[in-house]
Amino acid sequence: MELHHNTNHNQALWKEIPWDFTDECSLSVSGTTFLIIAYSAVMAVGLIGNSCLVFVITRHKEMRNVTNIFIANLSCSDILMCIVCLPVTIIYTLMDRWILGDVLCKLTPFIECISVTVSIFSLVLIAMERYQLIVHPTGWKPMVGQSYMAVAVTWIVACLISVPFFSYSVLTLPFQNLSLPFSVGDHFVCMERWPSVQERRAYTTSLLVFQYLLPLALIMICYLHVYLRLRRRKDMVERGRNTTQKKTKGATRINAMLFSIVVAFALSWLPLNVFNTVFDWNHEAIPSCGHDVIFSACHLTAMASTCVNPIIYGFLNSNFQKQVKSTLLRCRCWGVTESYESVPLSTVSTEVTKGSILSNGSMSINT
Repeated sequence: MELHHNTNHNQALWKEIPWDFTDECSLSVSGTTFLIIAYSAVMAVGLIGNSCLVFVITRHKEMRNVTNIFIANLSCSDILMCIVCLPVTIIYTLMDRWILGDVLCKLTPFIECISVTVSIFSLVLIAMERYQLIVHPTGWKPMVGQSYMAVAVTWIVACLISVPFFSYSVLTLPFQNLSLPFSVGDHFVCMERWPSVQERRAYTTSLLVFQYLLPLALIMICYLHVYLRLRRRKDMVERGRNTTQKKTKGATRINAMLFSIVVAFALSWLPLNVFNTVFDWNHEAIPSCGHDVIFSACHLTAMASTCVNPIIYGFLNSNFQKQVKSTLLRCRCWGVTESYESVPLSTVSTEVTKGSILSNGSMSINT
């Protein structure tokens, strides 16, 4: 899921490119305008939406449960992506040169790899928590303190995994070792300069497996078990009490929503993963003239994943909308009391032993 490409690969490409293509391959005005608007929209929605989500979860103590902590962690990684990676990528793509200095050249791919790793690990933790609470409700239950520890571990592991991007990303003159039929200016580009192509392929392939394929497989297995258990319990509670049936429906709805976030994340990052894999192993298959256009389309699709979390988890959920409205009204000194759904968007179990009935009749789920 890297931003930039290997120097050796780019030099090989440039040696095979006909030199009269420059004007034809330049991005049109409409294409440039579209990229600016699209990246700006994704950045605005992702930054504002995820910031609101984190603010609401951290401000309201009753929302600080295990699931919401992992959701907030996912939003923090998306915020980091919106602040650093999106602006840098659009500037680099449109200018076709690097003007942001050596520090950002190293930090940008490093931070993007961290953000993606934290995001997928957060989705794995959410899926594992749902699996534990629903498939094994009488067993070990994750606690809030343990969720904070898990969040810290994900960031540490993500930083360690991303170190090669920080080490091998350098500013360079891409044509300094080539004999070209025309003159080029001293325009620096930010590229990855690995000791060998084989090492880069081994690393990026490992990232594809451990940062995308295996986590998604584990998530699918967890949610499949959850689905089968809830389906089996649905038949059992149809003859039971209404409260139990209502609770089961709430768990099913929330699990479906969380699974939708996973599916959206997987689909968003699929094109860029395919592009990077093809580039690593058979870069000749990518048209030289359409390289930047294809990469921009794949990267923009991947960046759209930063908008998924607040849209699916937040703005399509009535509890979150009421929390945001209540917070805004409280800031304006308007005392308004909101009524909330009986099944909160939190860690929901289908076992009666997991809940306690409050005096107002709502179900409080503690983890």
